[in-house]
Amino acid sequence: MIWFISDTHFNHDKKFIYGPRGFHSVQEADSAIIKNWNESIGKDDEVYMLGDFFLGTDYDFITNTINSLNGRIHLVIGNHDTPAKIEFYKKFDNIVEISWATQIEYNKRQFYLSHYPTQTADLNSDPKTCVFNIYGHVHSKEKFYEDRPYMYCVALDAQDNKPVSIEQVYKEIQDEIKDCIRFLV
Repeated sequence: MIWFISDTHFNHDKKFIYGPRGFHSVQEADSAIIKNWNESIGKDDEVYMLGDFFLGTDYDFITNTINSLNGRIHLVIGNHDTPAKIEFYKKFDNIVEISWATQIEYNKRQFYLSHYPTQTADLNSDPKTCVFNIYGHVHSKEKFYEDRPYMYCVALDAQDNKPVSIEQVYKEIQDEIKDCIRFLV
C-alpha cells in the first residue's frame, strides 16, 4: 500500500502548529501523530513523507521516533528539513529515499510529489493524461489548492492528523475533476 503524509513537524513546540490541529501540547501532538501513522501504515507499506518531518536538534527524540514509525519512508525535503537533519536521516534503514521531489505512477496515472504546491495541470488539461501534484507545506484545512482539482494536499492539517492512502487521494481527485467539469459545462 502507498501512503502520503506531510508536515508532521515532530517536536515543533509552537502553539500555532499544534493548536489548530486540536492539541494542547507538542507532546500530545507528537504522540497522536505517531499513533495515527502506525495504525494506518503497515511495516512493509511505502510512505511518502512530503517534507517538514522534524524541528529542533533533539537527535535522541528524532532517532526514537523514526525507529518507531512503520513503513518504508520516502522523504521529500521541506523547508524545515535542514542540511544537518538530511544527513542524519541517511543513517536510518527505514528511510529509503531522500529527494527534493519525486514522481510515481498509480492506476496508469502520474503523480508529482513535492513539499510545495506545484501546478502540473490546469482545467484545460486532459484529465486522462495530466500529472497530479500531491503536496504539503500550506497548513490549510483545504484538500485542493485554490480549487485546482489536480493539486491535492496531504499535510496533516487537511487530513485530520492522519496519513492518507493513494486510493483515497485518487478517488477524491477523480470526484473533484468530475465536479469541476460539470461546473464548466
